[in-house]
Amino acid sequence: MSTLTAPASQGILRQYEYVRGYTEAICKPLEPEDTVVQPIVDVSPPKWHMAHTSWFFETFVLTPYLPGYKVFHEQFSYLFNSYYNAVGSRVQRDQRSTLTRPPLRDIYAYRQYVDKHMQQLLHTIDDRVFEELQPVLALGLQHEQQHQELLITDIKYILSTNPMLPVYTPRAVPKKALGAVEAKFLEVPGGKYKIGYTGDEFCFDNELGVHEVLVQDFEIMNRLVTNGEYLAFMNDGGYSDFRHWLDEGFALVNRDQLQAPLYWVKQENEWHRYTMHGLEKVDPDEPVCHISFYEADAYANWAGKRLLTEFEWEAASQVYPPATGNFIESGILEPVAADPDTDGLQQLYGDVWEWTYSAYHPYPGFEKAPGAIGEYNGKFMLNQMVLRGGSCATSESHIRPTYRNFFHPDKRWQYNGIRLANR
Repeated sequence: MSTLTAPASQGILRQYEYVRGYTEAICKPLEPEDTVVQPIVDVSPPKWHMAHTSWFFETFVLTPYLPGYKVFHEQFSYLFNSYYNAVGSRVQRDQRSTLTRPPLRDIYAYRQYVDKHMQQLLHTIDDRVFEELQPVLALGLQHEQQHQELLITDIKYILSTNPMLPVYTPRAVPKKALGAVEAKFLEVPGGKYKIGYTGDEFCFDNELGVHEVLVQDFEIMNRLVTNGEYLAFMNDGGYSDFRHWLDEGFALVNRDQLQAPLYWVKQENEWHRYTMHGLEKVDPDEPVCHISFYEADAYANWAGKRLLTEFEWEAASQVYPPATGNFIESGILEPVAADPDTDGLQQLYGDVWEWTYSAYHPYPGFEKAPGAIGEYNGKFMLNQMVLRGGSCATSESHIRPTYRNFFHPDKRWQYNGIRLANR
């Protein structure tokens, strides 16, 4: 039986170690008490994220592929399974904060145990088994990177609920005052566009099923909507004027008494917002974020514009490929203002997720994978809206024009923002 060639083995192992190390780097600034908090059902405790991503590798890689592997703890599958019905019962999502035990030190021990056995597997696996395992390994790494994004956004929400408004990390460099970028609308010609992933590297199953769509001529805004522009909507009574809102959205505004994006607070008659670097004055030139689909749509209606469909968004990305420097600088955990020295379509990737006016539905020919892995995306294809582009918390390897994020339209704790199209 041939063993895996050293370059392939070491390449996968280096990637695995990098991804796993970044998860722990995200959690390093936290106190142990921070890691068990769950203020709302959408937010999971950081300790749970660290354990769940280890459970994924233990359940779908080590147990079936490493001979003689013994699970770290018999109860961990029940504690740290997320939504995989095929794997068995689990702690319900809104009860994850009750898991004060196992203690944090045991979660780190669990991660070390899984990592040690993953190293053993990758050093000893043969070529035939590796070929079968490779898609699951790739999914496991991408899965952990998705949880890294959730960790960042969940940590931000957790710390924001603390009256002390603690700083997660100081800014590495001072903010750059770039100034306002004039809003322009760029033409995208109508016609048939090919939608879906056509490359040879990893993609999620919801990107597959390449198909053509017919798009009418439209115009897309060259940059994201800014805080200053959204503040004009607020000052014009945008949150109290039902004419701008979908009925469900206006009911949410009245029920929760919404007056501003999430994390905005008014102090001494001036708007501030909580960031990963603490409380800061709202910068009018930075993209507005942490808003729901309902808020994005209401703003678009107020402005006399509309949101793009996900197919228009992908078509625009083909007509206007991102210019050099269109990606947010790595390690910045808040959106940044558009660059006045860059022409064309800006902030398309890696700044804030852009709400589209497209429901999250399967592409033609979509098929769920067999077994528990088939629960990854397919069963969520209802009552959610698609977002495109990635955010400042998204891993760079997830930044591609076909990536389809999805959330219910009321969700605000992700870095969600607005790009407009002309009516």
